[in-house]
Amino acid sequence: MLSVKTLGAESGPVEAVLTRPRRPRGLVPEIVDTLAADMREGRLQTGDKLPTESELMGRFEVSRTVVREAISRLQASGLVETRHGIGTFVMAPQEQSNFRIAPEDFATVADVISLLELRISLESEAASLAAQRRDDSHLHNMASALAAFEASIAESSDAVPSDFQFHMEVARATGNRHFADLMTYLGTMIIPRTRINTASSAPEGRLAYLRRVHTEHQNIYNAIRQRDADTARTAMRTHLSNSRERLRRAQPDSPT
Repeated sequence: MLSVKTLGAESGPVEAVLTRPRRPRGLVPEIVDTLAADMREGRLQTGDKLPTESELMGRFEVSRTVVREAISRLQASGLVETRHGIGTFVMAPQEQSNFRIAPEDFATVADVISLLELRISLESEAASLAAQRRDDSHLHNMASALAAFEASIAESSDAVPSDFQFHMEVARATGNRHFADLMTYLGTMIIPRTRINTASSAPEGRLAYLRRVHTEHQNIYNAIRQRDADTARTAMRTHLSNSRERLRRAQPDSPT
């Protein structure tokens, strides 16, 4: 049996016993949901520092990689921010707006494809602007995301956090905060693998699928590094269009 410690209101950590084993792919959402609930219910408040990676590893009995993926998803959702060398802190709740795209809006393959069509329009132009406006720090951050993606492939991870981070860094390199704000608002649900297990269902298998995605990311990065706006735009459009076509082929009624 496994035990997970949850934060008590006054009496300190409370230990809950799990009677069934947890599968590795379910660990990241479990940590995200638990910490998000702690924030929502006031056990973690705005400005509070999250436990360290080591403390979270002990609390949930998981690896450092799993903890980092969970923190990345919380960051992408705008719930926490990491201050390098200091720690990760709870952010103030974001104001509600009339415009809303929620995870429950993506229940079908068609829903995910509709978001990809929006991304093709926005992110292709973002890549072009990034090629024109990027600086060395942007390139460094993109390269770090690429390296993390490659490491995730070797660790049998779904590579969602590093995938999202790469697209976020491209948005930041535009110099237009609205691109990054929209990416932050949408969070990791923009990655089809968070809604549909495209890696496992890919005809070529998980490893080849993720390597192909990695190669497409590298093509985008190289064009931005070379300040080739047209090629960057085309590379991003090709990458997202390929994702859309992979999803279309995965639909049960898709022609073969």
